[in-house]
Amino acid sequence: MKEKIDFVILWVDGKDPIWLAEKNKWDPNYSPDTVIRFRDWENLQYWFRAVEQFTPWVNKVHFVTWGHLPKFLNVNHPKLHIVKHEDFLPKNVLPVFNCNPLELNLHRIPGLSENFVFFNDDMFVLRQLGPEFFFKNGIPCDRAIFNALIPNGESLFHLRANDMAIVNRHFSKKSCLKRNFFKYVSLKYGAYAYRSLALIPWGQFTGFYDDHLPIAHTKSLYEEVWAAENENLSTTTTHKFRQNDDITNWIFRYWRYAKGAFSPCKSRGCFMEITDESIGEIERVIVNQSAPMVCLNDSDPNLDFENLKERLKKVFDKVLPRKSSFEI
Repeated sequence: MKEKIDFVILWVDGKDPIWLAEKNKWDPNYSPDTVIRFRDWENLQYWFRAVEQFTPWVNKVHFVTWGHLPKFLNVNHPKLHIVKHEDFLPKNVLPVFNCNPLELNLHRIPGLSENFVFFNDDMFVLRQLGPEFFFKNGIPCDRAIFNALIPNGESLFHLRANDMAIVNRHFSKKSCLKRNFFKYVSLKYGAYAYRSLALIPWGQFTGFYDDHLPIAHTKSLYEEVWAAENENLSTTTTHKFRQNDDITNWIFRYWRYAKGAFSPCKSRGCFMEITDESIGEIERVIVNQSAPMVCLNDSDPNLDFENLKERLKKVFDKVLPRKSSFEI
C-alpha cells in the first residue's frame, strides 16, 4: 500500500477586525503599509478546486488558521482538518503573527502523515499531478541547486544565512559532494546545474536555490533537525513577529539537501510576481496550464489591486469553474 500524503496550507484573513486589532496591539512597528502582507486576493476557493481536480489522491488537507475561516469552506469535509495555532504551538508563545514559528512546528500538527506537502496560500496546482510528483518511494522530490547568497539588505538574506549557518555547522560540503555529487549536478536541473558546478570550489555551502513552490517534507526529518537544533528552533518559535535572527522552514529542506535525502526532479513550476506588467503572462500560464504549479507573489504596495484581483479570479474560473466539495 502506498504511503499517505497530506497537504498543509497556512492561511490568514487579513480583513478580520478582531485579528487585526490583536495583531496591532502586539506589533510595536505597526504601520498601515503592512497590510500588503495580509491582503486577500479572494482566490482560495481555486486552491481547493485544484486539489480536488488535480490531486484527488491527497489523504488529508490540514488548514492552519488563527481561528477565522473562509466563508465558502465546507468545514465538515471528510478530508479537511482545521488546525488552530493553539492546536500545535506551545501555549506560552501565543499569539504569533510570524509564519516562521508555525512552519517550524508543522510536524506537531495532530494526525499529520509522515509524508506531507507544505503550501503557502499563494501557491496553486495547475494540472494533474500524481503522488510520485512529490515523493518517489517515500523520498521527497526536489532540486538541490547550489546558489550564492547576495547581501541585498532584504530580511530574507538574513533568514537564509541563518539556515545555511546551521547546515554548515553540521555538514561537511566535501563529504556531501563525495556522497551525492550527481544529486547536486543532476541533468534534470537543466541549465541550473551550472550553478552547482560553478560553486563547487567554495569550501562550504554558500546557499541553495529556492523556487518558492510547495515543498515535500517528512515528519521524521523535522524531528531530526529539532533534536539537533532545539535551542535555535525553540527561540524562533517565541518570536511573535519576523526577526532577522529567525530560522525558517527552509532549514529542513537545506538539511535534506546536505544529507542527500531527496530524489532529483525537473522543474516543479514557476514563481511569478504579480505586477501590472506581468498579469498578462500570469493569465497565459494559468489558462494554458503551462506549469505544474505556480506561486503568485504579492509584494508591490502600488498595484492596481482591485483590478488585478478580478482578472486573476476570472482566469482561474476558466480553468476551475466548478465548485469543489470543499465549498458550501
